[in-house]
Amino acid sequence: MTAELVRGQNHTLPQTRLEIRVSAGSPVVAGATLGDENGTVRGVEWIAHPGAHRLPGLEVSRQAAAGHRLAVDLEALPDEVHRVTVLLALPTGVDGPTRFGATAAPFVAVTGLDGTEIATFTLTGLDAESAVSALELYRRQGAWKVRAVGQGYAAGLAEMLADQGLAGAAELAASIQEAVARSLARSVAPPPPRTPEGDRVRHASGPSDPHPETAPQPQPTAHPPTVHQPTAPQSATHPPTAPQPQVPAHPSAVPQPAAPAHPPTGTGPGTPTAPAAPTAGGPINYAHPRRQHAAPPPPPPAAPPAEPGQAPQPVAGDATGWSMDERLYNQIWGMFEDLARAAAAYRSAVDFAESRMGQELDRSLSDPRNRIGGTGDRAREEARAKRDELIARAREVLDRDLAQLAAEAAVVEPALPAAYAGWDNPVWHAHRIPMELPMALRIGDLHLPERTDLRIPLLVRLPLERGIWVDSGRTASEAAALMDTDRLRRLAMETAVLHAARLLAVYPPGEFSVHVIDPAGSAAGSLAPLVDAGVLAGPPAAGPGGVASVLAHLTRRVDLVQMAVRAGAADALPPDLDTGEQLLVVNDFPHGFDDRAVTQLRYLADEGPSVGVHLLMVADREDASAYGPVLDPLWRSLLRITPVADNHLADPWVGHAWTYEPPATPPGSRVLEQVLAAVTAARRAAGH
Repeated sequence: MTAELVRGQNHTLPQTRLEIRVSAGSPVVAGATLGDENGTVRGVEWIAHPGAHRLPGLEVSRQAAAGHRLAVDLEALPDEVHRVTVLLALPTGVDGPTRFGATAAPFVAVTGLDGTEIATFTLTGLDAESAVSALELYRRQGAWKVRAVGQGYAAGLAEMLADQGLAGAAELAASIQEAVARSLARSVAPPPPRTPEGDRVRHASGPSDPHPETAPQPQPTAHPPTVHQPTAPQSATHPPTAPQPQVPAHPSAVPQPAAPAHPPTGTGPGTPTAPAAPTAGGPINYAHPRRQHAAPPPPPPAAPPAEPGQAPQPVAGDATGWSMDERLYNQIWGMFEDLARAAAAYRSAVDFAESRMGQELDRSLSDPRNRIGGTGDRAREEARAKRDELIARAREVLDRDLAQLAAEAAVVEPALPAAYAGWDNPVWHAHRIPMELPMALRIGDLHLPERTDLRIPLLVRLPLERGIWVDSGRTASEAAALMDTDRLRRLAMETAVLHAARLLAVYPPGEFSVHVIDPAGSAAGSLAPLVDAGVLAGPPAAGPGGVASVLAHLTRRVDLVQMAVRAGAADALPPDLDTGEQLLVVNDFPHGFDDRAVTQLRYLADEGPSVGVHLLMVADREDASAYGPVLDPLWRSLLRITPVADNHLADPWVGHAWTYEPPATPPGSRVLEQVLAAVTAARRAAGH
């Protein structure tokens, strides 16, 4: 089955000889760069472009065209190459579009030599950019993967090459465009559109502003939400796949357009279209009014027809996907992106209004005669009135967009499955341990100051691709700085317990184990729900001996599984080895850790996720300051979240600082105990 990627999502490549097909609405320049382990392009000899279209293991087109086929042989690449980035750029100096927002969204597909699609990506959400990094093939743990990037550059090809560390990027970009200009006479015209019966529709129309504004409101470049910490974000990012705030993302990177920042096609803000009225026996258009889709999803429940002049009624699952969970995931990423763009447009309009007022005052008061009497006062009043009018109009548009998103959130939240739902969602009271792993997991909420009650779930993909760090330091945020140290650390550990419980509740019985290191036994109260339910792999490890024992056990598991994978001998693993996913919860790091234990922890953080060992660490970075920069890679490898609200997450799309709200159970609720009891019962029923 083809993986339909969205920004930030990756997919394992089953083979090393590939073809990358590009389809665009107008002629584009296609190229590729080779990067080392840091992603740096070491020189012009590492770039395939129309003027030098062949490199070892790589061949690209020699002209601008609406369709391209790039040949890649990953095994033939030099050993020092760890990354191949596919670049698209609009040719300059010709009669054609100068920004991707003025043409149909490019579509990129990675296929085998027999034409079978492995992964696809529709680059939605582009606007002023004239160059874009479309896809990235990268090597990790000896295996190659593809990641959907979609990072645009308004300054064009030169900025994109410079961003990859190339010296002399401007000169090379100019020579590439010159080589393209010499062959434009042979450029291929865009192919005629095909009917749905002949082929899937690959292109979505570029974004446009449905609401005319007096003040220009440039759209931000869409990149992924990382949670990011969205992320979706941007991610999150992203739905925020952690901005990832870069979700997104998903969002988003929180997590995006096409699948949930994952599989199927993307969702992204585009030209709004009202749903078509149902006709007898005819298809119903379930397109979101502010988002577009590459292909219609299976029909969700029909929404009541909108009144004339009114926005369509929101529908849960109004996004592309193979299942309702996938459609909801994609919808959350789309909401994250819509909120990010709406806020960015409003802030841009406010900045424009302030700048315009300043310019008008400067022009009026530059004449000394206007500084005397009432002339200057009238000029100031008129300038302020114009500013206020522009801001008010921008606020009306923002309020309309926020109201629509709030209505959508009110419909989506009750429809979420347990893995995506908050602890206050009634779905948890009827939760049954699933037989299949969900796509993603909710680890909190994100919101912007423009409307703090509009919360977007922060989702991270499963299985986890990186560890999580719950920051228990008092300097983590303003709220943390005002809190007692002991209470803050207790909250941090309780947050970690909620995450561990949620992971246990969404994994099939017996496929997920939780280990705990609590060197001083200070987290006994917070860990009580897990201990009392009997869902831990063993008692919380205490003291230096306990720390060493758990770390040695998990390190051995990582080593054995890695060797088995590399040798293709999975059946040779010891019979006592638990091949299920493992989570290590560490409290109060680095207390109780010696140098060897610290080294093992770093090893687990780096190598564990690829073989199913994940880290959930509760720590104050200041407590580990004695180790100096040796731990910097550890902190950077973990997704940092906080036990109290904090705006430390930023999405890579527009750079918003998203406020992260940690998960919490309703006061007086016993939902946590009920969920853990369900985990225990499911394990017993499955014989674990």
